[in-house]
Amino acid sequence: MFPNHAHPLVTAPAETAILAMLLAESPLSRVELARRTGLSSTAVTKAARPLIDDGYLHELPPERTAPGAGRPVNPLAVTAEREFFVGVKISADTLYGTVCDLRARTRTSAHRPLGDRDPESVCALLADLVDELLDTKPEFRSRTRHLGIAVSGDVDRDAGRVRYSGLSRWHDVPLAEMASRATGLAVTLENDVKAITVAEHWFGEGIGTEYFALVTIGAGIGSGLVVNGQLLAGAYGVAGEVGHISIDPAGPLCSCGQVGCVEATASSEAILAAVRGATGRPDLDFDGAVQLARGGDPAARDAFARAGHAIGVGIASLVSLFGPERVVVTGEGLDTYDLFGTHIKEAYAAHCFKAAGKCPLTLRPLPWEEWARGAAVVGLQALFP
Repeated sequence: MFPNHAHPLVTAPAETAILAMLLAESPLSRVELARRTGLSSTAVTKAARPLIDDGYLHELPPERTAPGAGRPVNPLAVTAEREFFVGVKISADTLYGTVCDLRARTRTSAHRPLGDRDPESVCALLADLVDELLDTKPEFRSRTRHLGIAVSGDVDRDAGRVRYSGLSRWHDVPLAEMASRATGLAVTLENDVKAITVAEHWFGEGIGTEYFALVTIGAGIGSGLVVNGQLLAGAYGVAGEVGHISIDPAGPLCSCGQVGCVEATASSEAILAAVRGATGRPDLDFDGAVQLARGGDPAARDAFARAGHAIGVGIASLVSLFGPERVVVTGEGLDTYDLFGTHIKEAYAAHCFKAAGKCPLTLRPLPWEEWARGAAVVGLQALFP
């Protein structure tokens, strides 16, 4: 996070465990919190006290217990309106923004079309968007300290820099510092796929899992991995790049410079290129390629089938390597899932190693506003050390 003028809310491990669990599954009784965190009831009570005093948690009215089961319990719940978080997703042509509360519920959202894509222009537009969002309600501005930004590409979260983003052709951009100066908020910068993975793990399909994966299909093929309950960045910050697993040594050249990557066959651009080449129609756009495939054109259908096979093999490699409990498949490519979904499932089943194939694939359409919510959740993470 850059700069860190908004210090973490919790630093003690017990406080961290309790708040994290209540954020996802509030309300819970102290007994249940003790059981699920492994803490003693005394430790739970001690850890909860400063969070209650600071207004982040509150006690609900006593619940009746069964006869003979002792005195009624007061469940603990998160005070969702205690603090708000802004999230902004930078896409190829639009900024999507949202304000979320402590439970990651979207309170308002807005978007701005991108004109100039140089970092200075984008930050100026981002600051305008943040002002619009925070002016929606007085409490948003007074209770917001954190801004999360999600952008595609190679992102150094700790340094707050975009090392490379293909959407805007950015190289080594100190985006977190620039955005913090423009907005006055503490900024956390993250790769967009990793951001949406965190949101799904904490507040979506991945709640309660220790091993979880999210795969995106569309303009690119990406993935985020959660291992032992933590987002896996890897030594160089690029762990989980399923789109750049090479599955065909004789395959097409990928944008990364390698040959036969999943993305080189399965991205929207790769599918379109394949259909154009097979049909001899260089003027065809992606919607036209979809129409041809749905109309039964053999060449177009084959391009989508090969894309589905590549995605299925890539997901199978991912699942066989680290064994997630659940995989969510999302992205704008889900709009054409009818053309390659069967091929994804067949390749996945054929290439998973034995019992790893029991891991379910869940389709979850996520509009761009949900990607902005993912950025807000990354900002929310700044409450933790």
